[in-house]
Amino acid sequence: MEQPSPPISLPKYLAEGIPKQDTETLQEIQSYVGELIKYRDQSVDTDELPETAEPVDESDSAESGTVVKEKVTCGDDSCKCASRNPADMHGPYLYRYYRENGTMKSEYVGKPRSE
Repeated sequence: MEQPSPPISLPKYLAEGIPKQDTETLQEIQSYVGELIKYRDQSVDTDELPETAEPVDESDSAESGTVVKEKVTCGDDSCKCASRNPADMHGPYLYRYYRENGTMKSEYVGKPRSE
């Protein structure tokens, strides 16, 4: 059996360095990578979300993270939403909060189906 080729996306220093490791170290690296992936894919805890975010059940979503319903401001200072009064804010809209490289991020998902 031939030594496998590294993925093209793997940086050169890793592609050259990993094969030089002993089997025990490679197993530790494999375990570490698995744990790192789990950490990055975990849902965002509700206490980390903005106060105005309301988690919703979006079980049909293939994406990782936590989907929330949230009212937002548009950024126009002359709009009534600028007061941040929930009754005057736009939405609600769905956002997905997730982790990327250990940092919490969000992305627009769309309008809630039932509203």
